[in-house]
Amino acid sequence: MKKIQKKRKNKILETIDNNNLGSLARTLLGSLVVVFVFYSLPLMINFANDNILNTKEFRNNSKQVLVYTLDKKTNGTQDENETFDERDLLADIYNLNDKETDAVRLNASTIKQLFEDTGYKLDDVRVNKLVKPVALDSFPQEIKMIENTKKRKELFLQIVLPLVLQENNNIKLDRKRLFSIINKSNNTELEKKWLNKKFKQYGIPSKDLSILKIRMDEVPVSLALAQAAKETGWGTSRFAQEGNALFGQWTWSGEGLKPKEAEEGEGHKVMKFNILQASVRAYQRNLNTHKTYKEFRLARAQLRDEGKELDSIILSQYLDKYAETGTEYVRILRKIIEQNNLKDFDKAKLLPSSLELESLI
Repeated sequence: MKKIQKKRKNKILETIDNNNLGSLARTLLGSLVVVFVFYSLPLMINFANDNILNTKEFRNNSKQVLVYTLDKKTNGTQDENETFDERDLLADIYNLNDKETDAVRLNASTIKQLFEDTGYKLDDVRVNKLVKPVALDSFPQEIKMIENTKKRKELFLQIVLPLVLQENNNIKLDRKRLFSIINKSNNTELEKKWLNKKFKQYGIPSKDLSILKIRMDEVPVSLALAQAAKETGWGTSRFAQEGNALFGQWTWSGEGLKPKEAEEGEGHKVMKFNILQASVRAYQRNLNTHKTYKEFRLARAQLRDEGKELDSIILSQYLDKYAETGTEYVRILRKIIEQNNLKDFDKAKLLPSSLELESLI
C-alpha cells in the first residue's frame, strides 16, 4: 500500500515538473508572502508606535498669534483648509510695531503727574465711564517697586485701559462699516476693496461675510485687562518690562525673550513688541482668528444674536486653552475680574481724539 502511495506522489511531482507547474506554485507562494508582509507591516508599525516608541511631545500653541512671528516666518498654526498670506493677515500689526517711538521712557512719577494733569482717575471712570485718550508706549520700570498693591494695580489699569479701548474702537468702526455694506444692495468699488482687505486681515480666503461678522468683534474690556494682569503680574514681569508683552504670546522663531527656566536652544520665546499698543492688537487678532478660539468666537456671536452684553465671565470659560493650566487659568481670570471690579470698565468709552471716534460715544 505504501509503495502505491509513493508511486502516486512521484507521478504527481513528475507531472508538475513536466508541465513547468513548479515555478507557478513557487510564484504563487512568493506572492502570498509579499501580500502578507505588506498587509501586516502597517499593523506592526502602529503597534510599535503606540506601545514601544510612544515619545510624542504635546505643545500648547494657543498663545501663538496665528502664524505670527516678528521676523515674518511661518510656524504652521493656521486653520485647516485655510490658505492665506501672513503679510496680509498681520500687515497692520507689523506697521504699528514698526512705529517710531520716543527714546525717553517715562518714569512712574511723571506718568502719575500726567494722569493728574489730565484729570484721569479710575474712580471717575467707574462712575462716568469716560477715559482720557492717554496712550503710553511702555510701562515705567518703577511699577514693580510700588509696594502699595492697590496703587500698583491702579497705575497698571490706567496705562492698559486706553490701549484696550482704542483697539475695540477700531473694531467698532470696522463693524459699523461692515454692517453698512451688508445692508446695501449694491456696493461701490471702494467698499469692495475695503471688504477684500478685511477678508485678508481676518484670514478668510473664502470671503464669507458670515465668518467675517463673527471674527470682526470686540474682546470685553474686563477680560482683556484680567488677562494682561495675569500674564504680566500687573506690569511687573520681565516680559512686560523688556518686551512690552502684555499677553505672553509665544514664538518659536523671531524676536522674543527666552523664559529663564527654558534650556538653551529649546522651547518657545515670548514675543517682543516695540510698543504696548502692538501687543494689544496682536492679542485681539489672536482671539479673533486663531482656530483654538473658535468656540470663544461662536459664544460671543451667540450673545450678540440674543441681544446680550459681552460677558467676560461667560466668555472666559472658552479660554481654557490659552494657558497650560486650563480650567485653573479660567478660575484665576474670573477671580481677577471679580476682586478688582473690572466689569466696571466694560462700558467705558475713550474720549474722542478725532471726529470719527465721536460716533462711538
